[in-house]
Amino acid sequence: MNTDENLGQILLDGTGALLAYAAVGLVLFVVGFYMTDLAIPGRLITVIRQHRNPNATLLACASTVGVGLIVAVSIFASGGDLLEGLTRTLVFGAVGIVAMTVATLIFDRLIGISIKELADDEEDRLEPAAILLAVANLMIGFVTAVAVY
Repeated sequence: MNTDENLGQILLDGTGALLAYAAVGLVLFVVGFYMTDLAIPGRLITVIRQHRNPNATLLACASTVGVGLIVAVSIFASGGDLLEGLTRTLVFGAVGIVAMTVATLIFDRLIGISIKELADDEEDRLEPAAILLAVANLMIGFVTAVAVY
């Protein structure tokens, strides 16, 4: 087999793997968004689009970045084995999403950061409590990603 045929096969295999990881990542991002939606009173997309609430937007963004960290490290940790990588990404991504959602609810109930108040804030200002909650979500994503590795 010559170099051109090897390169062609590498590109074909790599493109297939990329599309497979992108599909799994997209599914996890959507699931993560809807899990955040469950933790925030009201419909999250309405709170973001129509009410233009920066607190809900920050929480959704932090969850997405946290899931992204888990997805990226799961892919990296698979060592090039596509099936293992996809499985790790799906399983650990789902675990990370659940952990971030639980953390949001714990902050709401035990620490007293009211998700409802943050999402209902009519003044359209970013609250320090939303920043704290967003950072907690990012850190759970980060810790989960490192645990995957």
